[in-house]
Amino acid sequence: MSQISALANVHTTGQFGDYGGKNENDLLKISENKNLLIVQIVQYKDSKTLFENINIDGLKLKNEALSVVCNNDTRILWNAPNNWLLVSKKLSLMKNILDEFKDTDFAVTDLSHSRAIIEIEGKDVKEVLKKGCPFNFDILEKNNSVNSTYNGIAFTVDMLDDNPNKVRLFSLRSFGESLYHSITDASLEFGFKSI
Repeated sequence: MSQISALANVHTTGQFGDYGGKNENDLLKISENKNLLIVQIVQYKDSKTLFENINIDGLKLKNEALSVVCNNDTRILWNAPNNWLLVSKKLSLMKNILDEFKDTDFAVTDLSHSRAIIEIEGKDVKEVLKKGCPFNFDILEKNNSVNSTYNGIAFTVDMLDDNPNKVRLFSLRSFGESLYHSITDASLEFGFKSI
């Protein structure tokens, strides 16, 4: 599967904003993440299947707000009741997903080509997110996710780590460039390195 980058026209490498005189390790790091399998899994209301018994890449679904279950390759984000977003480096996992989630009980949709993915790392990540989003990011911890808006753009935040802070942001591909501009504009004050 080859994927054309959602941010190819706007993402350039280099240092931007107030980076002068700062240690390079103290700068925010902004990158685009590509070639991930992204699958939305929704259980039908009339389904009697116990999703807790389903195992994908060693992970079981969790129906709890903000929760993320993960291993080194795959993350399953809670989106809404009986609604999850599976994100994996294992592109071949789709066959297993289709085998496990029967179409009589689940709607499974491959969103891999329809999302722009931005990763931000550094101590000021939450400050950047607070500039455009009403969510209280002080409560967001490692392996939490939230759906909200950033300057009017719907997006999903996946907190990958909290030492240092590292998040993965998902938006519709059509809004990817706008989200990227909003995030990089909010990052100028702290200085950032685009990689």
